[in-house]
Order: sequence, then C-alpha cells, then structure tokens
Amino acid sequence: MELESIYEISRVAEFICSRNLTRVALQFPDELLKDSMRVVKALRQKLDSSVKLYVMADTTYGSCCVDEVGAAHVNAQCVVHYGRTCLSSTSTIPALFIFEKALINPSNCARKLLDHSLKSGKPILVLSGLEYAHAIPEIKQALASDASSISGSTSMLEVCYADVCCSVVSPSETCTSVDQIGVSSRVVNECPAEESNQNFNIGGLSWRLPQGQKMEDYSLFWIGLDNPAFANVVMTFNSCEIVRYDATEDCLVTDLSQQKKILRRRYYLVEKAKDANMVGILVGTLGAAGYLHMIHQMRELIAQAGKKSYTFVMGRPNPAKLANFPECDVFINVSCAQTALLDSKEFLAPIITPFEAILAFDRGSQWTGAYVMEFRDLIVSTPSIERKQSEEARFSFIQGGYVEDLDPQDDDEMEKDEILSLVNVTEKALQVRDEDTQSLTRSTAKSGAEYFASRSYHGLDINSTESLPGKFLAGRSGKASGYKDEKAEISHS
Repeated sequence: MELESIYEISRVAEFICSRNLTRVALQFPDELLKDSMRVVKALRQKLDSSVKLYVMADTTYGSCCVDEVGAAHVNAQCVVHYGRTCLSSTSTIPALFIFEKALINPSNCARKLLDHSLKSGKPILVLSGLEYAHAIPEIKQALASDASSISGSTSMLEVCYADVCCSVVSPSETCTSVDQIGVSSRVVNECPAEESNQNFNIGGLSWRLPQGQKMEDYSLFWIGLDNPAFANVVMTFNSCEIVRYDATEDCLVTDLSQQKKILRRRYYLVEKAKDANMVGILVGTLGAAGYLHMIHQMRELIAQAGKKSYTFVMGRPNPAKLANFPECDVFINVSCAQTALLDSKEFLAPIITPFEAILAFDRGSQWTGAYVMEFRDLIVSTPSIERKQSEEARFSFIQGGYVEDLDPQDDDEMEKDEILSLVNVTEKALQVRDEDTQSLTRSTAKSGAEYFASRSYHGLDINSTESLPGKFLAGRSGKASGYKDEKAEISHS
C-alpha cells in the first residue's frame, strides 16, 4: 500500500488547514517510527511553511493512548495519532486518529462468517480491531453476495456490524457513532434508529441492539489478532459466545479456554487484594480523560477500607521498578482498558484494575460475573464510598468484625483502642531487616516513608555532608562512538 493511503496524508493536511493549526505533534508507535520522516516530508509538501511538525516516539505509557504530556512539551495544538489505539478521550488536547490498515482477504472472511452464522443459530455481532475497520464494507458486500447464492436457511440470517465511533477526539466533545448499526431480516438491512434502545461501545467501536434483545443473545465474531483489544472484549462480554477470525492465518479460532482462564485468575487476585494493608496506586496514563478523578476515588476507597495508599508515577511498570516498594501488598493500575490488565506473575505483589479494587475494598460488593475494563465507567459523581460516618459500620480490631450503632461516649474510648491496635498490627506487618545484623527485627516504622528510611540503600543524597561538590566525578562528554577522553588516548598512543 502506498504512503498516501496508509497514513492518509491528504486527510491529515486538510484537518490541519481547516483548523488553522500551526504546531502539530505526530505520534508514532515504535513499529511505525521508520516511516515518520517520509510522512513528515509528504505533509510538508501539502502544508504552509508556518506549520511546525513534531515527531513523538517512545511514549512514557502505552502507545495506544495520546501522549498529551509529550505534546505539551512543544506546546502542540493537536496530536495526530498513528497506529494501534484505544480511542480513549483526551483531557487537554484534540487528537486525530489514523488507524493502521492491516491486510485481509474480505472474501475469505465473509465465507468464515457465513459458515459460522449457519452453524451458530444465533444472531451474529461482528466486532473488529480498528486496523481492520477499513475492510468492513467489503466484508459486508462479500457476505451479501455469498448469502444470496444460498436459499432457504439464510432467510432468517441476522448479522450486526459495529462501527468505529469516530476518528477525531476533542476534550470538549463527545465521541458518537457515525453510522447506524443494522440488523437484517435476511442478510443485512439497516435497522431504524427508533427501534434501538440499547447502545454499546468498547475499544472505539459502537453498536445498537434492537428492543428486547440482550448481548447474551448474540454470538460475537471478532476480526483481528489475539491482542489487548480482543482481551478487552473477552473480559467485558465473558457471558457471550465468542469466536475469532485470524486474518493472518485465515482461520477461525473457536477455542478460547486460555482467555477464559484470565477471568478466573482476576478473581483470585481480587481475593488476594482483600488482605492487603498497604496499597500502591500506579498512574498508568496521563492522557485518558478522568484519570485524576479515578485516582482520587481510589484513594477515598482505600481510606474507607482502613488501609494506607501511596501514588506512584513511574511510566510503564516492570518487576524491577515495583520491587523497590516491597511494603506495598497490592498495586492498582489506573490506565486505559487495553493496558489495564498486567500479568503480575513475575511481580512481587499483584496488580489489579480499579474495578477489581472496588470489589476487594468496598465492603458489601460481590462479583456477579460482569467485568468492567474502562475506568471511566466506574467514575461516579457521588460514589458509594462517600457514606455518612454515622450510617457506616466500621471494622473493629478489638471485636474482630464490623460494628454499628456505637454510643457516642464509648466511641472515643474505642477509637483510642482501635488506634493502638492498628499501630501494633502495622508494626508486625512492617518488619524490616536490621542493617547491621541482617536479621529480621521489629521496627517502629508506622508508614511507608519510615519504611523507606529504614532500608540500607537510599539512593543519592544531595544534602549529605559526604556528598560534597568536590567529590562528584565529571562524566564523559562527546559521542558514544568516540568520547573526548578516548580521542585523547588515541592521539597520545
């Protein structure tokens, strides 16, 4: 495919000119960075010389989200995002999304879809990765052609297609579906909008179901790879029958037992998180709208559960980074739906999602089997955790359970006893190694900060008397291929 069609050069140029933008950031994932200079050169030929283009790469968080922090460094007025995306709403800057266009054979896909439709006996909902959205019209046409050649059993064939919500996101605008989602009486006919009362969206896709129908009534046909976008669909609609068409292998994958195991492991992590005393909140995105509200909501939730919380901003988490905070029993990853699920088998502490944190820390919550990946769907203006103190039961370390309707006079005395009991429990939980004996001793650390101070390694202390300016060593200067001191050694030799 040509550069113009892959990266939609004319469309991007028209978008920039129509909005009179003069500073535009172009965000590329690592796999597309090789084409960045060619894209810039092609855009230069269609734009005025006053327009400044900036290439962004190596994003701090997931490349599927808009890097608003990187764009702010160059005062960009807009971000053009290329490649795989979660289509999360931005919080401060508008963005234009140019989806990847993966290769697919529409005829082969339509035949697989038709065969599955005849065998399933259920209405079919076609979902796809955004990289295959360009091929949906051809797949529709091929399916209609194949179905028309078969008589009898296709008279009641029902197929729905999810559409891309939009390709332009602005902080002040709501992303809505462009096209109507149709259900056919025979193959595919448009369904009148007034007959649909249920709107669904996931991963940048949206669709409507006719009145009286539920998602469980449909068989989901996913076109795409086994990637985070597909995992999002499997987790969210775990009660539906799902099959996946692999366009690269031209085959239909019906065995999703491995994906279903993920749900059972997430339930195990929820149960494990209930025993946590210290909780770390990982900031997994700085671009998705509402992430700050969710962080504050998580802090309030943890505080109401009688636990301690710390917030960490460290980019993409890995076992080495999180191992620096062994006092945290569990971490909550606040990020977009496609980067929220982290396999924490290699980590010292489990990593859960905000939805799982609500199940673990909000007393009375029960898992019904439903799963929510988008943290924006969990944000509430008056969350249930903001109950009045007089109406909420609290956990008693003395009585070993939740107590209610305390007498005001007895409440003060019990509160003092509760504090002393909580201190004792915390001291036992925060046993640290003595620096001299390297043996476990009972520490008086009562917070994460004191725990950090008791560790043997504290990092570089600028204010230390031992770290005087005269003791700092100057680093090498020059290029890695030949530092200045190396050149001096070569000349002497």
